[in-house]
Amino acid sequence: MRWSESRPRRGDIPPAHGGTKARETSEAKGLATLVLSIPHRETIGMRTSNLMVGRWIIGSLAAAVAAMTAAGPADAAPKTEFKVAWSIYVGWMPWGFAADNGIVKKWADKYGIKIDVTQFNDYAESINQYTAGAFDALTVTNMDALATPAAGGVDTTAVIVGDFSNGNDAVILKDKPTLADIKGQRVNLVQFSVADYLLARALDTVKLSERDLTEVNTSDADMVAAYKTPDVTAVVTWNPIVSEILTAPGAKNVFDSSQIPGEIMDLMVANTATLKDNPGFGKALVGIWYETTALMTAETDAGKAARAAMGKASGTDLAGFEGQLASTRLFPKAPDAVAFTRSADVGTTMDRVRHFLFDKHLLGANAPSADAVGIELADGKVLGDRGNIKLRFTDAFMVGAAKP
Repeated sequence: MRWSESRPRRGDIPPAHGGTKARETSEAKGLATLVLSIPHRETIGMRTSNLMVGRWIIGSLAAAVAAMTAAGPADAAPKTEFKVAWSIYVGWMPWGFAADNGIVKKWADKYGIKIDVTQFNDYAESINQYTAGAFDALTVTNMDALATPAAGGVDTTAVIVGDFSNGNDAVILKDKPTLADIKGQRVNLVQFSVADYLLARALDTVKLSERDLTEVNTSDADMVAAYKTPDVTAVVTWNPIVSEILTAPGAKNVFDSSQIPGEIMDLMVANTATLKDNPGFGKALVGIWYETTALMTAETDAGKAARAAMGKASGTDLAGFEGQLASTRLFPKAPDAVAFTRSADVGTTMDRVRHFLFDKHLLGANAPSADAVGIELADGKVLGDRGNIKLRFTDAFMVGAAKP
C-alpha cells in the first residue's frame, strides 16, 4: 500500500502539511505491518480495493487485537500518547489546521496527553490502518465505519458527528446531462466506500442497478487525473475532487448527496476500549473540534484566515473552500450535533446502510443477515445483534465538550 508524504495528487500543488502529518512514520508498527505488507491494489474491472484488501485480513487482525488486549490488567493502563488519522475532505480540514496551529497541543496538554495527527494520502488506507490498530482515532463516514472496522470486529465509537454531506459527494458524467445516461457506462469510484452507496441510491431513483454499468475501482488520489483521460466518462467521488472535476468542460453533476440529506455522515471515531480507559482523549478531541470550527465559521478576519488556510491545504482558495462548506451541513456547535445524533434519522439511515452492506456481502463472508453487526444508537437502542455491538453512536463527549 502507498503511504505518501503528499496529500491526494492534484497537479503540481505542493503537499498540504508537514510536521506530524503527511509523513511516513516509524511508529506504525505491530499489526499495521500486516496491512502495509500487502501490495496496493487499484484494479480495473475487478471488485477489489484498498478497503477490500483490509477486509481480507480483518479476521486475523481482530483476533490479534483480542489476544493483545486480553493479556492482563497492565495492558489496560491509561495511555498518554494517541494517534489520529485523517484525510483530505472539507469536513475534516479542521484537524490539519488544528494540528498546525497549536490547537491540538493545547487540548492535549489540558488532559496531560500527547496527540499525533497524521494526514493520509489515501482515505481507504487510513481506514485500514485504524482497523489494524495503528491509530486510536479516525475521520471516516458512517458507512465506512460500519463496513470495515466494525464489521472486522474492532469496537468503534463515533465521538463526534462533525457534519453530513449536503452536496459534497456527487455522480459526475462527461458530456451527458442526466443520471439515466449512466446506463452502460464504466464508472470510476472508490469501490466499497461511501461512493458506492451514493451510486446505489442514485441508481434507485432512475430504476437502474449496478448491473446496468461497470464499476472501475479508482483511488481517490487518482480520480482527477483519471477523469482527464478520454476513456473515463463517469465518476462518483467527493470534495475537493468534485469541485475540481466540475471545472472541466462538459462535466455534469447529475446526482449528489443533497438529494439524500443526512445519510452520509462525517465522523471522528475512536476505539471504544481506548475511550473507556482514557476518557481524557475523547474530551480533548471534542475540545479541538469545537474550538477549531468556532474559529473557522466566525465572520472575522481570523475566521476568514482559517478558512483560507484550510482551502489552500485542500488544493483550492478561499472562495473554493467556502463553496464546499456551502454543500456541507457542518455542526460547529455541540447542541446541534447532539440534536442530530439523537434524532430518529440516524437510526433510519444506519438501518438502510447496514442492509446495503449486507446485500453487497460487506458485513463479513459468514454474516447470516444485516443483524450480524450490532449498532448502538445514542438513545441506547440497538440495530442488529446486541451481543456483537461494534459501532456506537454517543453524544456523551459532545454534551460534555469542555470550554477552553
